[in-house]
Amino acid sequence: MRTLRAYLRSPAGIIGAVLLVAVIAAALSADMLFPRDPMALAGRPLQWPGANPRVPLGTDNLGRDIAGFVCHGARVSLLIGLVASVVAVGIGVLVGAVAGFYGGWVDDLLMRITEAFQTVPNFILLLVLVAVFGSELGVITIAIGLVGWTAPCRLVRAEFLSLRSREFILAARGLGMRDAQLILGEVLPNALPPVIVYASVVMALAILLESALAFLGLSDPNIASWGNMIGAGRSVLRTEWYVSAIPGAAILVTVLAFSLVGHGLNDALNPRMQVL
Repeated sequence: MRTLRAYLRSPAGIIGAVLLVAVIAAALSADMLFPRDPMALAGRPLQWPGANPRVPLGTDNLGRDIAGFVCHGARVSLLIGLVASVVAVGIGVLVGAVAGFYGGWVDDLLMRITEAFQTVPNFILLLVLVAVFGSELGVITIAIGLVGWTAPCRLVRAEFLSLRSREFILAARGLGMRDAQLILGEVLPNALPPVIVYASVVMALAILLESALAFLGLSDPNIASWGNMIGAGRSVLRTEWYVSAIPGAAILVTVLAFSLVGHGLNDALNPRMQVL
């Protein structure tokens, strides 16, 4: 309850939660509001928003309903963000925990591997993975997680290096607890708050990376994603700019929501920020 009260004292966190709830509501109500296949034709191509009440946000250059596409695309973007963040944070926590807890040559080896991944920009590495393994939605989601684990890894490692020599860890070791028990039961729960905060950043970055791939025509063309609609609007960007602007605004709102939620979580979970 104290954490919840601390979160509710953050205006940024409240705004982010409201925006995120709105995006989730759009995703959950997509089938009810727009029961048609979002990839199907809904009318004459390139109808401006407001010109036809049947398609309130207009149609794209293929005649698809932009409003339906945006609502159904919310599902894809949220799914990509969630799964990619789980993969990235999971790998980062595993590698960072082992490196920070054991130190020595284990830490040196794992950090050199981490630095090798960091020498290549995330988007370039993502392009290589997509080129090798394909552009299906599952492949793209896992690939985004695989290119985003290094930052959580370093964050967890730093927390473990700070916590492993604390008195309660030494006391638990003196009681005969095994390494796995110490890592999972004692150190990791105390190292998770900053990782939880950073997970919101990973989710936002995952949505942006998928959108960038789709804009370049490298995402799965058979799914209703915001990035695919932005990519489809490239050819008419100068005249019918709304085709790309509307899904772009949806991405902006979603990324902003995750960022503000992360800010609120930081205020709630950081003991220095809490007002007792």
